[in-house]
Amino acid sequence: LKKKFQCVFEGMAKAGSPTLLNEIYTELFITEGGRGELNEEHEVRQIEAASRKADRAETSIRQEELFQLPAGRPEPIRTVMTKGVAGIGKTVLTQKFTLDWAEGKAHQNLHFTFPFTFRQLNVLKKEKFSLVELVHHFFPETKQAGICSFEDFQVLFIFDGLDESRLPLDFHKTRILKDPRKSTSVADLLTNLIRGNLLPSALLWITTRPAAANQIPAECVDMVTEVRGFNDPQKEEYFRKRFRDEEQASRIISHIQRSRSLHIMCHIPIFCWITATVLEDLLKSRGRGELPKSLTEMYIHFLVVQAKVQKVKYDGGAETDPHWSPESRKMMESLGKLAFEQLQKGNLIFYESDLTECGIDIRAASVYSGVFTQVFREERGLYQDKVFCFIHLSVQEFLAALHVHLTFITSKLNLMEEHEKKSFKILKLKRISQPEQSSPVQLYQSAVEKALQSPNGHLDLFLRFLLGLSLQTNQSLLRGLLTQTGSSSQTNQETVQFIKKKISEDLSAERSINLFHCLNELNDGSLVEEIQQALRSGRLSTEKLSPAQWSALAFILLSSEEDLEEFNLWKYSGSEEALLRLLPVVKASNKALLSRCKLSERSCAALSSVLSSQSSRLRLLDLSSNNLQDSGVKLLSAGLESPDCKLETLRSSCSLSEISCKVLVSALKKNPSNLTELDLSWNNLHDPGVLHLCGFLESPDCRLQTLRLERCSLSEISCEVLVSALEKNPSNLTELDLSSNHNLLDPGVLHLCGFLESPDCRLQTLRLENCGLSKTSCDALVSALKSNPSHLTELDLRLNNLQSSVVQQLQDLVESPNSKLQFLRSVEGWSQSSCFQMFGPKVSLRAKMQSFL
Repeated sequence: LKKKFQCVFEGMAKAGSPTLLNEIYTELFITEGGRGELNEEHEVRQIEAASRKADRAETSIRQEELFQLPAGRPEPIRTVMTKGVAGIGKTVLTQKFTLDWAEGKAHQNLHFTFPFTFRQLNVLKKEKFSLVELVHHFFPETKQAGICSFEDFQVLFIFDGLDESRLPLDFHKTRILKDPRKSTSVADLLTNLIRGNLLPSALLWITTRPAAANQIPAECVDMVTEVRGFNDPQKEEYFRKRFRDEEQASRIISHIQRSRSLHIMCHIPIFCWITATVLEDLLKSRGRGELPKSLTEMYIHFLVVQAKVQKVKYDGGAETDPHWSPESRKMMESLGKLAFEQLQKGNLIFYESDLTECGIDIRAASVYSGVFTQVFREERGLYQDKVFCFIHLSVQEFLAALHVHLTFITSKLNLMEEHEKKSFKILKLKRISQPEQSSPVQLYQSAVEKALQSPNGHLDLFLRFLLGLSLQTNQSLLRGLLTQTGSSSQTNQETVQFIKKKISEDLSAERSINLFHCLNELNDGSLVEEIQQALRSGRLSTEKLSPAQWSALAFILLSSEEDLEEFNLWKYSGSEEALLRLLPVVKASNKALLSRCKLSERSCAALSSVLSSQSSRLRLLDLSSNNLQDSGVKLLSAGLESPDCKLETLRSSCSLSEISCKVLVSALKKNPSNLTELDLSWNNLHDPGVLHLCGFLESPDCRLQTLRLERCSLSEISCEVLVSALEKNPSNLTELDLSSNHNLLDPGVLHLCGFLESPDCRLQTLRLENCGLSKTSCDALVSALKSNPSHLTELDLRLNNLQSSVVQQLQDLVESPNSKLQFLRSVEGWSQSSCFQMFGPKVSLRAKMQSFL
């Protein structure tokens, strides 16, 4: 294993000289959490969402911590699933883990590590093995050593690339198998191993792209992690390792930071490698010339670099020779056709049968992978059939776009014309006979329409590339591959106007944003510049914005380098229309301040979709002083109960009734673990509403730390049920606000004191302002806090009938040696200085009484 994994070929299996993994390896940003759910969004959309997620909100873990038991977790971790988009570094992560184990640097609690890939296992689909035979098959050293039983060893099985699996994994019908020496199909072996029937003592690590994560039932996975690729410091570290020249590295890093598209894509390690390959070549040949700014330009340069390498390395040509020969042009045409046809089917891994279907000769494919190793690769091991793939999904999409472009300018075939067949769409080649239909504008418009119809953005990046290829400047970079050029500045202007018209329609936020990226590829930033100028001058009048301008504003805010920590709707327009137009900004922000914005049910439905989105990073939602009504809360609750909702703070002072409380509690019970602050002040909850709320508070999964119920028409009954719930689950709540509930009175506080006396009570702040309390309450409070004084730091008793007789009791409480009180608000009309005169000039008292009002 050490020999196998000590070297890594970045981006490809057999291209040029290998690099030592330990020298080039850059730590990846890995987060814990999430589920093995299906995510069908285009992976570039997922990367764009990830690029906006703040590191602070998530637990980052290192690869050596993967199977370590986190604090407070009783159950051991047997199976870890690691998700991540293509090229994000999952395979290299498993290689680094294995290498560290083999070199004795980490994971020494493991006796054996057995790394498999699903590509290896696919070719054994029809064969039968026992678990022991499968290990012997791939790791013959174990057989030679006579090891035929693994029950007495701590074993880790790594299964890399679940998304590439062609095995029929059926977790419902597979018969149970417990004997590791009994033969069955490979699919049944894996199913039983994952279920824990086979070798329950073994550890399992499965990696997958998000779209395939749900192939394994959630109950079979103990921990889900996600590889987010490189965060900003890691990107910088990668380029500084690649470019030892300090000035060169700094220039490259600052260039990437200036281009939003490149900066986002550099979250993917393989894109960093593509970028480094291109910029290394350009800096050699151009010196201080201009560097590529758009994705299309970057990928064109990447293709040209590979053609140059092929010409010099394989054909013995000089660097000054033309890069494209008839043979390499034919290769590109074949690869483009393969890329396009397989993209339509959603195939990213191709077996011999797929190539034959596309009319590509197997021997030719082997030649292509031997020559264009950094674009298209072939893998073949001792027991493997040939497997082909492009080095990254984005390379396949670029070549697919290039194929559509080449086909159109050479034969006027519009490959974007489509034809419905049965339940799925099949593209057919349709010759355009009328001159008006054969214009390039028709091609680009049909491509835009088709991309907008995709439910999950699967053609987003393809569309950016296709439109980027329409620019004359980009076509001139492919001189030699393109024997003639297509489109003109007039075509580009018509395409730009068409896209702007589409942006002004009622599109989803993600679709609008991709169309702005398309305008960037077409070098048109007019719409964005218009809004930016208005923002800079402070003249932005949101009342007069068109739908397209609203979309431009959303795009600008999302593309800003500033972290979207807080979104305050009032900065733009405190209205429902503004919220609905800027919803993607809300989704990308940590905090959304939406109080007093005249929001209704429509907003609740939209916010519910944000809360239940896998890519949302919203942690605080303030909806105070809006007319949401019970029906709005019902809609919002659908988002709150989603397992993808990560909301930590909810403020909803909206004149809601006990019905809202009931629906809210029902949602929070289904997804209780994230919410730490709940503010339901100024709602008509009454005692029945609090009774519903207590069903949530007493749940052991409830993590609520702050509960505010100011002015909710509560009586002593609410206090009684609250205390009963908190006694069942007392350890999390640190702040309780029951102010302005005039009917609490002394009996209510007496119930509360029973909780305050409990050694499990962790309350630090208690607010009982304007609750109709008398000396009786004060006596009980002082007594309770003296018996359990160690936590409370703030007590608010203002606007109660306490009078001056309470002063001595308060002095006793504050001067108690165990008291932690720092803020005490009790008697109105007394200045802080007169209180200190009354209490005496004790320094310790002054230190404790930071605020006495």
